[in-house]
Amino acid sequence: MQNQKRVIIENILPQLDNGNFFIKRIVGQNVKVSVDIISDGHDIMEAVVQYKHIEEKKWTEIRMNTDSNDVFVAIFSVEKQGFYSYFVESWIDYALNWQYGIGKKIIDNQEVKSELLEGIEYLKPLLNKVSSVEKKYLQETIKIFSDEKNYDNAIIEAVSAKLKSIFKENPTKFLANQSKEFKIYVDRPKALFSTWYEFFPRSASNELGKHGNFKDCEKLLPRVAKMGFDTLYFPPIHPIGELNRKGINNATNANPDDVGSPWGIGSKYGGHKSIHPELGTLEDFKSLVKSAKNLGIEIAMDFALQAAPDHPYVKDFPQWFKWRPDGTVQYAENPPKKYQDILPIYFESDDWKNLWKELLDCALFWVEECEVKIFRVDNPHTKPFYFWGWLITEIKKKHPDVLFLAEAFTRPKIMNELAKQGFTQSYTYFTWRNSKAELIEYVTELTQSSQKEFFRPNFWPNTPDINPYALQGANESTYLQKYFLAATLSSSVGIYGPVFEHMISDAIPGKEEYIDSEKYQIRHWDWEKENKITMLISKINNIRKEQISLQQTNNIHFCDTDNDQVIAYYKFDDNKESETLMICSLDAYYAKQTWVKIPLQLLNIQEGQSFTVTDLITGNSYIWDKEWNFVELSAELPFHLFKIQR
Repeated sequence: MQNQKRVIIENILPQLDNGNFFIKRIVGQNVKVSVDIISDGHDIMEAVVQYKHIEEKKWTEIRMNTDSNDVFVAIFSVEKQGFYSYFVESWIDYALNWQYGIGKKIIDNQEVKSELLEGIEYLKPLLNKVSSVEKKYLQETIKIFSDEKNYDNAIIEAVSAKLKSIFKENPTKFLANQSKEFKIYVDRPKALFSTWYEFFPRSASNELGKHGNFKDCEKLLPRVAKMGFDTLYFPPIHPIGELNRKGINNATNANPDDVGSPWGIGSKYGGHKSIHPELGTLEDFKSLVKSAKNLGIEIAMDFALQAAPDHPYVKDFPQWFKWRPDGTVQYAENPPKKYQDILPIYFESDDWKNLWKELLDCALFWVEECEVKIFRVDNPHTKPFYFWGWLITEIKKKHPDVLFLAEAFTRPKIMNELAKQGFTQSYTYFTWRNSKAELIEYVTELTQSSQKEFFRPNFWPNTPDINPYALQGANESTYLQKYFLAATLSSSVGIYGPVFEHMISDAIPGKEEYIDSEKYQIRHWDWEKENKITMLISKINNIRKEQISLQQTNNIHFCDTDNDQVIAYYKFDDNKESETLMICSLDAYYAKQTWVKIPLQLLNIQEGQSFTVTDLITGNSYIWDKEWNFVELSAELPFHLFKIQR
């Protein structure tokens, strides 16, 4: 292919899979674009980034700066939700090249009369582009360049900063080359910073043995808000199937009074657009959502695309299920787990377009009827990727505030693909990262690889499905460590609340599953109880709201310590208006002492220059002036959360 352009544009960052997917930001965040640009010869190259919001007609242009290794960089900010596009444009700047060349000759005392006349050819095209003041200046400069008697003044103006500025601001862009366009999706701030609390609405009653309802949940909202949580997530609230209903501890045969699993969705009372009758009415749920909003809390709904055997879909749309020769539908399995109370949706149905439309309508019902703006999606990795890309895109076209959390504990590439298809956040492997080396390796992968551009982690120490070995039989210090690490390493964090607070960890032997799991029965909790864990969770959550360095994940630097049982890390926001230092013991039983290496260069502090660190947990302050500093941690309070001040 013939191409007269001389500039080569390569290795543009950030971008995802050569632009096949969009990168992600939130409103107000920066996008730092870097690119390798080369050309033949030694001419001066210039480059810009052009960007615009999807609703804008005109492109905004920002000039790129370069280093000595042909890397050009520019930063722009995204200020509105929705899609942005950007591309890089570069060209040989012949006017600047002329100015550079004539300057070299002038320094060498060479005569440049001919070069001055050549310069006029670069000035004339600018006369109709510049301001009236600049036009007058250029006209005078053209006269000087043309008059040999003004040679001394001419060589001064030829290399002047003023002329260079005019050239820079009004490039000709002859034979400019352009990259392809790349996409950014910009979400509201909660996409990056959120604090989740989970409980089962049916366990919300203060009365022992009574099925809880939305009105009981509403009474608990002040407690959730006081603890600093801004997202309250409920397992499915739809009617629970009666056919093949599970009993206590996942028993295959349920007793008449067993309440079943909320994930066995659908019965004679309705399906995915209905509410389990014992929880209340649609109006009760709307009231709950409104009351939560008044306290700064959003209700997150579970979006589980599956059906109990008596879900209305099974009778009304049998083509949406895969029937076996014996006239039954194979129930869901995740070996060795069996879900006899759940039928998987058959996404390869010939009627897939109507199926997709119905599932979209289900989500839109809750968004438009009840103002739900957050969905926690159950096992999205067991449904087609392209389905999710379509559904999320369709919803966000009309409702850009809606966020999606992927509950996908699966292989890394699959989790990444879900994020690429549009999931806002994802559960992660944090639940199983326990040692210092494991934590550093995992967080470094999330924050320093290409994942940082599209995969937003949400760190959960536990879930109703996962009672991790690290918490089974663990003491209070372990629970404190786990929450502290989750809440300060990641800007989004969540807990399965009552079980975590009360340190409930009894497990089915040899498994990471809770015995007497709340998935299959109503539990009674003392909602009035406060303990050290609840108080410190509240403290940490409210610190997160105050320190913007903790409201992002990627700006993190792990600090050296001389103790493998102590992890330390420094976090900062883009403008370094907030800087925090976290130091956490990983030993749940013994006090730990260590020396921590402070990244003075990142802090722009010289050795010997004093700075203050204030522990936002205890209020204690210390003045440090060295690179290595001593800290001590107890098992009773196994962490420091320092605010750094000059």
